[in-house]
Amino acid sequence: VQLVESGGGSVQTGGSLKLSCTASGYIGGMTCMAWFRQAPGKRRERIAILKPDFEDYYAASVKGRFTMSKDITKNTLYLAMNSLTSEDTATYYCAADRTCWLEWNRYEAYGQGTQVTVSS
Repeated sequence: VQLVESGGGSVQTGGSLKLSCTASGYIGGMTCMAWFRQAPGKRRERIAILKPDFEDYYAASVKGRFTMSKDITKNTLYLAMNSLTSEDTATYYCAADRTCWLEWNRYEAYGQGTQVTVSS
């Protein structure tokens, strides 16, 4: 399975972006889909989880501003980001696995990332 993120770019403070994560290949039992981000000089952090039969999870830093959704017909996961601040500047990654790991490198599949830059 390959995951490809897109939709990143530059936006002003308070703006919005919608990221996409498209899976190619058989995703099978990798029912946990997650978004991570890594800011310059910081560790990659998990910010959102989407898993059937479980409540969506959002890290405190993005809760209320970011929303995940999924289009099964397109094999695509989305992350809608609103009220962006400079603290959201990072490379954003999606990941998939049967288990919702905290660590990104434990996921069976993950993408190469898409850059989001928020400036005033």
